[in-house]
Amino acid sequence: MAHLKRYAAPDSWHVSKKTTTYVVKTAPGPHNDSAMPVAVWLRDHMSLAMTMREARQILNSGSVIINGKACKDPKRGIGVFDIISVPTIGKHYRILMDKRGRFRSIEISPEDAKTRLAKIRDKTVISGGRVQLNLLFGANIIADNSYRPKDSVVLTLTEAEGKKRFAILDHFPFAVGNMAMVIGGRHSGSVGRIVEIKKEVGAVPNRVILEDPATKGKFTTIEDYVFMVGKAESAVKSWGIEE
Repeated sequence: MAHLKRYAAPDSWHVSKKTTTYVVKTAPGPHNDSAMPVAVWLRDHMSLAMTMREARQILNSGSVIINGKACKDPKRGIGVFDIISVPTIGKHYRILMDKRGRFRSIEISPEDAKTRLAKIRDKTVISGGRVQLNLLFGANIIADNSYRPKDSVVLTLTEAEGKKRFAILDHFPFAVGNMAMVIGGRHSGSVGRIVEIKKEVGAVPNRVILEDPATKGKFTTIEDYVFMVGKAESAVKSWGIEE
């Protein structure tokens, strides 16, 4: 089915439920079903298009760049930490999730739009004994064996200054003492330092205890919601979702 009834759309999209009956359904791709279709982002989220027809025209013109590549598929899902650029208006955005669990588009500088944070989902050994990192947003890259699942890496999104696309610029291990952002659950949007990782038995998700660096208050989330964003300090001073 190409469309989804608006009342059934994920709350994270934060779209009006009563304007029309249907909304575009997310196509299979780099994110799960709760990812927001880029056409919905253009029309309902950012008001850069008035109608779905306008959204498709903007996409067909190659005017929307997602993670360094032009996107023309209106159903292509976007998710947390994706970088979206609209060169025709000179705007760049980082997709995050706020404290209400809703997608937020944070305007960033052209320089910041050249890189993105990516979480390592898992890794595999491929032909020749090479290590392949499988990233949460769908990309796969070749690296050495020093990286672990649940770590985050900073990647280039374009070929520049002698570096190829998806070159690793930095590495934030999933470890006690490092900084992480929560991207789901009741603490969505919170940033804190990991103080403890509690291993659980069986299928129960591991729990992670974090400390707010400002208030020193502690909060708990599950491992799947943790996204590493720095080492001793957060890689970005202000994420734009603090309030």
